[in-house]
Amino acid sequence: MAEHTTMQAVQLQATGGPEVLSLVDLPLPQPGPGQVRVRAHAIGAGGPDVLIRNGTYKWMPPLPAVPGNELAGVVDAVGPGVERLAVGERVLVSARELPQRGGCYVQAICVDQAVPFVLPASIAFDDAVSLGNFQLALALLASNGNLPAQAILVPGAAGGVATALAQVARSRGLRVIGTASSAEKRAFALENGVTDLVDGGDLQALPQRVIELTGGRGVDLAFDHVGAQLFIACLRSLAPSGMAVSYNILAGPPSADVFDELRKLLARSLAIRTFSIHAVDADIVQRRGLMEQAIALMASGQVRAPRAMRLPLAQARQAHELLDSGGTLGKLVLVP
Repeated sequence: MAEHTTMQAVQLQATGGPEVLSLVDLPLPQPGPGQVRVRAHAIGAGGPDVLIRNGTYKWMPPLPAVPGNELAGVVDAVGPGVERLAVGERVLVSARELPQRGGCYVQAICVDQAVPFVLPASIAFDDAVSLGNFQLALALLASNGNLPAQAILVPGAAGGVATALAQVARSRGLRVIGTASSAEKRAFALENGVTDLVDGGDLQALPQRVIELTGGRGVDLAFDHVGAQLFIACLRSLAPSGMAVSYNILAGPPSADVFDELRKLLARSLAIRTFSIHAVDADIVQRRGLMEQAIALMASGQVRAPRAMRLPLAQARQAHELLDSGGTLGKLVLVP
């Protein structure tokens, strides 16, 4: 019967807006030697998927491409020679473990048996697709070599990576100072681990607010995904020997001379790090270790996934319209 030989997937033939995403029937993949097939129960939709869709991703898969970087489900078939996993096991597939990014907007996926992460029963599939953000948060928090820290600054604190950062930091007893642009986002940030909110609307005044809030000291780490003037504000918010971590530059690089700014703040001996999770692409032990750590934190209840907004896989276009508008709170989950 046809339903046993084909599956639904979301694919793009050309890059562009949400309209380039099409629901297609593809052959149901069969696991080869050493491979397992995972039947999807929840698929994460997020920023890297948008970059694949609009063709600006530095790690772009060839076209026609299937976006999607995380999928949680159940092993439903195994190929010859598979010993690590059995049919019926609950697992997470992260595209960080695949030869190329994307590939997860599908009803089923075949991967090498070494790829999936086993999920404890205490982690729901909808929650599991947020684990990549916690893996990223753990790597970001290690940016300063895990030096002792008391407080961090997380602008845009209602975002996916930001809420993961806040929760992991809180699990370590750190104070988390955040900014959020609306009442709804402020409430969501506080619900997800932020201890203190400051007004981020006035970037000139932001550092002073942060320094006052920390008793004149400043924060040990500031995580900036916007760049431009916000990066300078992050630098000025740092405590002695603090570090500003730039993990994206959505608004472009700062126009000010960053080195000159560091010299002005010389008495604080500050550091800057540019960060990408791709730095661990070739380090399988570190990369998988960070994800195993994230799974353990979530399984033990020390962190929890933000609430999920669920849409059918067939509504991937609507999901991308929401991602483009920036109006979503929590994780967007596509249900196959």
